Amino acid sequence: MTHDRTELLLAFRATKIGRLVIGHNGLLSTPAVSCIIRKIKAIGGLILTASHCPGGPTGDFGIKFNIANGGPCPDTVMDKIYQVSRTLEEFTICPDLRIDLSRVGRQDFDLENKFKPFRVEIVDSVDVYLNLLRGIFDFNAIKGLLTGPEQLKIRIDAMNGVMGPYVRRILCDELGAPANSAVNCVPLEDFGGQHPNPNPSYAVSLVESLKGGEFGFGAAFDSDGDRYMILGQNGFFVSPSDSLAVMSANLSCIPYFRQTGVRGFARSMPTSTAIDRVAKAMKVALYETPTGWRFFGNLMDSGRCSFCGEESFGTGSDHIREKDGLWSVLVWLSIMASRKQSVEEIVRDHWAKLGRNFFCRFDYDALDPRAAFYLMKDLEAVITEKAFPSQKFAVGNNVYSVEKADNFEYIDPVDGTVARNQGLRIIFSDSSRIIFRLSGAGGGMGATIRIYAETFERDPERAYDKVTKWVQEGNYIYL
Repeated sequence: MTHDRTELLLAFRATKIGRLVIGHNGLLSTPAVSCIIRKIKAIGGLILTASHCPGGPTGDFGIKFNIANGGPCPDTVMDKIYQVSRTLEEFTICPDLRIDLSRVGRQDFDLENKFKPFRVEIVDSVDVYLNLLRGIFDFNAIKGLLTGPEQLKIRIDAMNGVMGPYVRRILCDELGAPANSAVNCVPLEDFGGQHPNPNPSYAVSLVESLKGGEFGFGAAFDSDGDRYMILGQNGFFVSPSDSLAVMSANLSCIPYFRQTGVRGFARSMPTSTAIDRVAKAMKVALYETPTGWRFFGNLMDSGRCSFCGEESFGTGSDHIREKDGLWSVLVWLSIMASRKQSVEEIVRDHWAKLGRNFFCRFDYDALDPRAAFYLMKDLEAVITEKAFPSQKFAVGNNVYSVEKADNFEYIDPVDGTVARNQGLRIIFSDSSRIIFRLSGAGGGMGATIRIYAETFERDPERAYDKVTKWVQEGNYIYL
């Protein structure tokens, strides 16, 4: 939230909400919002964000509502909000209210209503979130990694989103990384004209910096700080699904998980099944949910899930109820400090132990909504025919036999709510998968269809050779 969005504050006042807590200069990361909601026991919070999409006057602008547990509101709440919106006949504002977002502290306003005074509290954007992280990680170990005799040189790209103050305060001031480790740390409303999506296609300058070999670790964040990308020396790219699996296998490196234990993992249905193999090896439960972080909330609130993630560069745990980019970076740095290995060595060791899941995603944006709907409907009719599970498909020297095909349906194990039509799955006998999903989160007008493909390779040398060939050709496993 910025100075030119005070209209929302006026609307809050007019709705008779008695207390607002806002980040300094209107800036809070999405993970920090979740943290603060839980800390002060707020009834909820609103986040104004372009997320990982272009911003500015001609860019994207979203409003997210998080509920009292700090997480995205579930479908039941969204449906209720929609129903109430249909009954509204008028709204009121308070145009004369002036709130200084640049001054940390309380500002009280004596207005004629039952809330006296109406209180606005401007808080430091980083403090509460930083204190939470101090209780999760061994900051001394991370600081030793970044400042010790064998100092790890890092490069962190905040992509001119909200993460600049967090990167400088936590990674540089608190953990000792040199100030020049952090780039693009000034939050800009249009993100400097760039697309703040932390992947190799948009964080090109970061990728090039890591390819030079000077830096041993690199990371980028999206505009609101809940998504991230990890790179190793020489530009070694860690796909989101690999990152999720590697982190899950190394949670014992984090003091928080040594104290609380690991109760279960969760992933969205399209996300690679690499984490499933970790769950099996660790003998912990694995939950497969629809896409959307809101589906993880019930699992964490009920104590079923400690760690979760999605293939769209989002990872988190039960410390808050949002995916958390900087937390994920600190997990990786903690693993490196504990194991005394590079990013590439850690990933290759993981492949050697559990094999390699190759995973690709292809997005088809700005489609005609009607055409996209009927394409998915026709495809569902094909894959749900009785004869389809007997089909075999040859690709090169490989033959893939269909074992199962369906439209994914999720029954929440906590409250029994059902989410239907969550994506078309074709699962083969060797656990390879092809998934088709109609998405509402594309990068433009119209509909988006996402196609996911996954296959497993047990031989780590073949796995590494395939990855090397892909990178040498200028590609990445995650598309």
